[in-house]
Amino acid sequence: MTDEPGLERPYTFAEPIPTERLVLRPMRLADADAVHAYQSREDVCRYLLFEPRDRARVAERVTEYVAHDRLERTGDYVQIAVERRSDGRLLGDVYFQLKSVPNRTGEIGWTFHPDHHGQGYASEAARAVLGLAFRRLGLHRVVAELDPRNDASIRLCRRLGLREEAHFVRDLWFRGEWADTGVYAILDEEFARAGEAAPADPD
Repeated sequence: MTDEPGLERPYTFAEPIPTERLVLRPMRLADADAVHAYQSREDVCRYLLFEPRDRARVAERVTEYVAHDRLERTGDYVQIAVERRSDGRLLGDVYFQLKSVPNRTGEIGWTFHPDHHGQGYASEAARAVLGLAFRRLGLHRVVAELDPRNDASIRLCRRLGLREEAHFVRDLWFRGEWADTGVYAILDEEFARAGEAAPADPD
């Protein structure tokens, strides 16, 4: 237990969030096969903090994702399924965590199946989650931490308006070697100026 206060307006992720081409919705147990299709790939996991997962491990993780649906206190997170509206296909997911409630800071991340890269889906989904963070949760700052070798994620950060704030050199023991960490961030006023309704660019 903690004495730290929660958000003034706690959020339970129960209702889908529609965008122009997508539906952002809570993860379901039935999504395990679709999630396994990308979490099992070496090219997808190359810059993530876990190795490719087998079907059983993915099912365990999806069960955990389903149980996490409330954002109120530091450490709370949601793993948001990103579904294409035209055919209901799950394309990937967006991770969002309350990194610090006192400092009104969140953290965002994303993982998409490579078959759906280059069509702007990650931009569209992440922009909607940033809108949730700033407009609904009233956060001040959202960060993304990534491997600086991950050029695709860096390009996505820049399209979303996130600035590079830090580059930590060899700070993380990662798959048998020291690796760097890049930190990108955007403030609420910066997001408002950029406009969350900006057109989605190819990812």
